[in-house]
Amino acid sequence: MPWDDRLVEEKGKGQTLSGVGNRSITYTEAINEALELALAKDDSVFVLGQGVTDPGAMFGITKNLESKFGHERVFETPVSEEGLTGFCVGAALSGKRPVYMHNRPDFVLLTFNQLVTHASKYHYMSRGQSKVPMVVWSAIGRGWGSGAQHSQAIQGLLLGVPGLKIVMPMTPYDAKGMMLSAIEDNNPVLIFEHRWLMKKIGPVPEGYYTVPLGKALVRKEGIDVTVVGASQILETALEVALELENERNLKIEVIDLRTIQPLDEETILISVNKTGRLVVVDTGWAMGGVCAEIGCLVAEKAFHSLKSPIQRVGLPHSPTPSGYALESAFYPTKSTIKNAILQTLQS
Repeated sequence: MPWDDRLVEEKGKGQTLSGVGNRSITYTEAINEALELALAKDDSVFVLGQGVTDPGAMFGITKNLESKFGHERVFETPVSEEGLTGFCVGAALSGKRPVYMHNRPDFVLLTFNQLVTHASKYHYMSRGQSKVPMVVWSAIGRGWGSGAQHSQAIQGLLLGVPGLKIVMPMTPYDAKGMMLSAIEDNNPVLIFEHRWLMKKIGPVPEGYYTVPLGKALVRKEGIDVTVVGASQILETALEVALELENERNLKIEVIDLRTIQPLDEETILISVNKTGRLVVVDTGWAMGGVCAEIGCLVAEKAFHSLKSPIQRVGLPHSPTPSGYALESAFYPTKSTIKNAILQTLQS
């Protein structure tokens, strides 16, 4: 479903996403533009990863970057994820701004020692004297039988690590602006995209702009139920919200987190205090991740407003299966989200 960021207002922030214009491009093209602008603006930025210079160019995201900026700033890497992440940490500590591209979050699992033990902690351990400005990008695999080892959405595993920021955009507008914000940030930033968003088309302004990290958006206003999430599953939730409004005149409020760390608690709590009902949706496992954290947050700080139990919509506690039929049963659908919303209205 195309979603126009020109219609979105940051509720409570007094800001609007203006200046988008009438130009529409794909999600992939938006990220490609962001990388090109960052490389052109700042000589300390460089892009690396497996596949960044091959014909596929990381879904097209790194297309033509090597020819424009040279192989010293855009280059292939060996299959050595932890070693290359350590290289990025050292480069960031030395004043560079690496952007390390991974085909899938599964490969980011191999970088955990560098990310969790080193990148996230040097600023703290040096009493603020050291900075680690680096970006680690990956795209969640799904939908073509990738199997249990190449379809994982691991953002929940890193959610509780202090010192890391985690970005999960939904629109081309945010994909470009948040990539530029992540590169500018002086902390390690993880960006988890969803492969189903790559061909999504939306309005994106030309030129350099940033979207702030840690600021959620109310994508759709409502008074009956609050739905909170990020990335591709929130697009599905928006479709469900519009269907329920047409079918049952239900006003569902839909909040796009955009970043899950830092988390915009204020926007979530304001909405739940208004609606009294909460459904959390996530591309990862429902247990112990984004669904659990936001559910706990609301139970702690807005329990008095709740009219019914919180509902979580995420992956079941199982490895990802292969094959169309099993995947269809494994991943949440519009029906899954609709049932969760209607369940909150039963109490």
